[in-house]
This record gives sequence, structure tokens and C-alpha cells, in this order.
Amino acid sequence: MKKINLEIKALSPLAIGRKKPGGNISEAETFIPGSVIRGAVAGQILKEANQEIEEGDDFHKLFLSENPAIFQNAYPAMIERSDKAQLEVRILPSTVLSSKSNPGFKYKKNHGVFDTLIDRFCADSYNHIYDPNCPIDGGRVDTFTGFYSQIDGKYYSHSTSNRLLTRVGINRRRATSEEQVLYSIEVLNESKEQKKQLVIYTSTILVPDDLADSLHTFIETHQDNFRLGGSSSRGLGKVKITAKKQSDIKSNVDDRINQFNQKLRIRWNEWGNIFGKISEILNNQTYFTIDLQADAILTENWRRTTVISQDMLQQFTDVDDSSLRLKSAYSSHDYRSGWNAAWGLMKDVELVTNRGSVYLFSTENKDLWLKAWEDLEVYGIGDRTSEGFGQVQICNEFHLVFREEAK
Repeated sequence: MKKINLEIKALSPLAIGRKKPGGNISEAETFIPGSVIRGAVAGQILKEANQEIEEGDDFHKLFLSENPAIFQNAYPAMIERSDKAQLEVRILPSTVLSSKSNPGFKYKKNHGVFDTLIDRFCADSYNHIYDPNCPIDGGRVDTFTGFYSQIDGKYYSHSTSNRLLTRVGINRRRATSEEQVLYSIEVLNESKEQKKQLVIYTSTILVPDDLADSLHTFIETHQDNFRLGGSSSRGLGKVKITAKKQSDIKSNVDDRINQFNQKLRIRWNEWGNIFGKISEILNNQTYFTIDLQADAILTENWRRTTVISQDMLQQFTDVDDSSLRLKSAYSSHDYRSGWNAAWGLMKDVELVTNRGSVYLFSTENKDLWLKAWEDLEVYGIGDRTSEGFGQVQICNEFHLVFREEAK
């Protein structure tokens, strides 16, 4: 597999529907789902094709085979201090906290952001309550979620803004506006409100090696022809997609695992020095986290779930490890739907585990998992991973940012 990095520049408002509306207002996402990018690319290929799609051709391999291309979500990548997009945009773990009165990273003179996963694990093990406060003023803290990137050792948050567009219904028989028929569409803004900079999103497509060149060339050739989201006939959804240089997939998961376990052991000893050490962490014990970088559709025993159990993880990875244990889970759920342009039908409403969810595991067989960890970061976990669901990262680096080191 090779990866093609995408830079998506919004040239008009984007009507990216979040789920089937229950009223007369359609809610918008805060990012561009991989399924929307996938549908736009597939639609453009079909539009340009001069022959019918057949089993075994490039289109079938890209979208319909057992191992199709993976279109990851596109997250906002613009920051106020830079005029270029940052490709490495991540999701903050759900264990992250910040000041309730002045939240945010310190680069804007806020009170900082820190992670609590390791401290919560130590506190539970030592039978103590962990109730942190703000490291700056001692005030209350609350969860801090969203998109972030690290640039030159500093952390920056990313976000999008939206607005409502009100439209009038059209009488199809008279082709004129219909009385008392108004509806509103929530859209993602195409530019920053203050500086009028165009909003840029970044994404990645993971493609089989033999199709990477042709897909890269196709996207570059048609970069101005793609439309994302709904209401494209009304001028919405216009974007410019630039395909960056393709590259091989490289993983530093082993380094992240080692750093995480090193920090965990240091923190464990610090808790022991304060409250009296109850035991040592076994040297043969390796801890690792699974951090959801996108919403995931998880199923266990034919039922939807929001927790990745140890049995599920072994099933996903085909690893048989009797020593694997789930230590803690921090997750929540939501519902997602969408529109299938190929069928002209609404997609089923799915119960999803929210991005940012965190699962802490331990194992005594690290060597069994090295390849599995790398594969998880590439292929994801759960259902519909080719549409951007289930993207994960092993041992997100933000878990190593403790309260006294708030960023």
C-alpha cells in the first residue's frame, strides 16, 4: 500500500450532511468524511469512463474488491500563524482536559491542555481518586476535544465554522417559488471569517501499489472538477483537490510503544513514592492504547458496541494472545447516516463510537503484536473502513503530556 496525501481547498460552502434530519434543518459535519471523498472520486471516474465497469478492472480494484483503497477523513488544517496546511492532523484523545474558564493550548496564552490517561490508570491501581484542577490557577477543568497538530514542538488546534443558508422551495409544476415552503441548510464556511483565508482540509488515500500512480494522475488532472457534499447544483461543494507526492507507508509504532511504557513506569513510581508503592509493573508487561482517529462502527456478536474488547481485538488482528487484557476504556457514541449517490437512497443510520475514544490494553507478548499494530494503523478497525471509519493510532503522543507539563 502507498499513501497519497490530499489537500482540499474549499472554494464554496460545503453541505456535508451529518445524519438524516428530524426537522427542516440539515446539520453539517465539522469535517469531510472519507465516504464523501470516495464518492466524489468514484463519480468523476465513472463520468470520464468510456466503457462499462467490469470485474477485475482498475475501478473494481479501487472501490469494489476485498481490499479496496482506503479514503480517510479530511480534517481542517489551517491555523492562524501559518498560511500552509499541515498534513499531520490528529484527534485529541477523550482523556484530555483543559481549563473550564480559559481552555486551549498555551500558544494563545490559554491555560494549556494535558492528558489524564496514565494518571487515571495509576490512581485506580493505587485506589485513589484522581480529580485534577487547572495547573495555572487551580480552577475547574473540563474535557477538551477537537483537531490538533504539532509544529516545531508547539501544539495548535484546528476548527471549522458554519452558517445557515435559507432557501425557498420550488413548485415543480410552475417552476416558481412555492408559498410557505422554506428550508435551511447548515454548511461549512469556505473561508475564515476574519482574514478571509480559504479553509483547507487534509486527507490521505491508502492505495494498492499498482494503482497509486494512475489514481494520483487522475486526481491531479481533474483537481478542479470535484464536488463534495449536497446541493452541488446550487453552487455548493466546489473544491480544489491537490494530490501531494505519493509515498510508502512508514510506521514508528514501536518507538511510540516504548516511549509510552517508559513514561508509564516513571509515573507509576512517582505515585508509589507519594502513596506507598503497592507493586512493580512486571518487566514483561507491555501497555498500549488504541486511539480512534475517526468514528468507528464496532460489532460484537452481531450487536453494536462502543467498547473494543480483548476478544474483538484478537479477532480484528488474527492474533491469539491469552495474556491480552483491556485495562480501561473511555468512549461515547453517536449516530451517523448519509446519502448514497449511486443508489439514490439514504444510508442506514449507524451507531458509531466517537472519534477520540481511548482503549488501554496490556500484553505479555509484544512481539506478537508489532505487525498487528502497524496493520491496524493502515487498515483501521470495525466496519466500512474504506469510507474513513475506524481509523486508529497506537499510543497517541499526547498521552505523554501530564498536568504539570500542559501544552
